[in-house]
Amino acid sequence: MQITSAEIIDLRVPTSDDMLGSDPFHKAPDYSSAVLHLETDGELRGVSVVFTVGAGTDWIGYGIQDLARLVIGSTLAEFTENPHKLYRRLIDHHQLRWLHDGVFRMACGAILNAMWDLWAKSENKPLWKLLVDLEPEFVVGCIDWRNLKDALTPAEALEILRKANKKQREQEMSELGPKAYCTAGWLGLSDEAILETVRKLQKTGFDSFKVKVGQDRKGDVARIKFMREAIGPDEALMVDANQYWGVDEARSHVEHYLPYGLKWVEEPIARDDVLGYMELSETFKDASFDFACGEHAASPVIFKQLLKSRAIGYCQIDAVRVAGVNDVMAIILMAAKYEVPVCPHGGGIALCNMIQHFGMWDQIAVSGHSETQLVEYIDFLQEAVEEPVQMKDGHYVTPRALGWGLEFHEEFLADHTYPKGKMWRDRPKNQSGVHFEWPSGE
Repeated sequence: MQITSAEIIDLRVPTSDDMLGSDPFHKAPDYSSAVLHLETDGELRGVSVVFTVGAGTDWIGYGIQDLARLVIGSTLAEFTENPHKLYRRLIDHHQLRWLHDGVFRMACGAILNAMWDLWAKSENKPLWKLLVDLEPEFVVGCIDWRNLKDALTPAEALEILRKANKKQREQEMSELGPKAYCTAGWLGLSDEAILETVRKLQKTGFDSFKVKVGQDRKGDVARIKFMREAIGPDEALMVDANQYWGVDEARSHVEHYLPYGLKWVEEPIARDDVLGYMELSETFKDASFDFACGEHAASPVIFKQLLKSRAIGYCQIDAVRVAGVNDVMAIILMAAKYEVPVCPHGGGIALCNMIQHFGMWDQIAVSGHSETQLVEYIDFLQEAVEEPVQMKDGHYVTPRALGWGLEFHEEFLADHTYPKGKMWRDRPKNQSGVHFEWPSGE
């Protein structure tokens, strides 16, 4: 099976109209994705997405289009024989590597994730099942060990993978997958709107919720208090500041959260401020919560530092922030060594479709349990794909769709393709893309 062409779709949804997804930095996001279709000379197509929040989706799209030229003409068999070979070809490109992480690494991940999708489809398996069935030696061979061996060696990774009771765990997760939590408390929503979502999800078995912070201290504490009173003392409550503060400011804010029995405080400071997370973890070592970080961590090396230093208590991988499956494998294995629960970041457009597979692989083949992990879920935009994630009893239903399950409805693509889809063509210029600026000082 040969790769014959690549199509990139700039897909954007005006979620800013309803303030869905809003946090202290991303005040009015338009949930978006650069969608990659790798076409072949057979019947199968490799699909991946890179999630964004509006402006910049075209930047990612160009990077993917440029890199895709390196796989057009190659065969699936070349990839499946040694996925690390393509990983190194992309990541180590002698000129592009200068760009390093961020857009470049995310674009590399789009190519790799689409190839993994194609492989899973060719085996007639969901992505998680493909990963679970891989031999430990093959998994270790997919990982770039150059800057990780001081934290986790290949031999240690093999030991972790070999001791997992995959057959038993796969049976235990054959119907219900990872336990989920919902981000209900977007910063721009009213208390009433948040409560409506919470009550709806509680009826379906959810008992874990997250709320955004990053307003003034009084407003944040009032929102946390409201949420705790709404869900009661026994359900899990988390807060997320989306990197809004410096270390001292974060310490000052977070000390006011102590009475509310939080499970974690997420990204109070910059994504790569490892020393800052170490300081905060020491300051609040006796609190009910630990710190969570990772959805914006741009490489396995940052995760290595966060995990090895014990700076975080929850490892929040993202399916598209790093260079695809290969990088995520390394991060999940490092988290297993340091016994830090993997709690993937979800949401966006179809991110939940992807992260459920990593949650499955972790809990079956790596950590081998489901006792401490939670996988994020949001209750909107799931209808974009033909086989959306399903929830039952507060868990993801074990995915059956082949590959990632990222086949989009054609009508959804047509309506939301930027800038000519019907959702965008009549929209004022200053309400989309780079021209959509937030008033200064707000």
